[in-house]
Amino acid sequence: MNKNGEIIVIEDDQDDRDFLSDIFESLELPNKVVFFEDPTNVLSYLNAMDKMPFMILSDINMPKLDGFELRRLVMKNDELSKKCIPYIFLSTSENPENIDKAFELSANGYFKKESTFSVYKSMISEIVSYWKRSCRPAF
Repeated sequence: MNKNGEIIVIEDDQDDRDFLSDIFESLELPNKVVFFEDPTNVLSYLNAMDKMPFMILSDINMPKLDGFELRRLVMKNDELSKKCIPYIFLSTSENPENIDKAFELSANGYFKKESTFSVYKSMISEIVSYWKRSCRPAF
């Protein structure tokens, strides 16, 4: 597992990307954070990477390709599926149907986006800390 690998953030909303960027900057993590506005570019990026990313944080409602469909594509890709990259949804929705759907797709987490900087920062910090402590297969 590459605990210092990139954190991939897939978010189409500029305000949400800016908010998360500020949060990651304030956390001063050693991980490079890579943002994708367009989810259709994520698979080719992941396939071209030399090293395994640390985790993927994905919005759900996005144009062109929603987070659920992107998760399906990651799971269908044998090489990416074997890497056991944590795939975590960040959404404004707490709709039980969305939560069920996320876990049907073997999501590693589903979290509601927070509107308060300190609360959102704490949540992101806890997610990262959990996965830094987690043991995963080494590929």
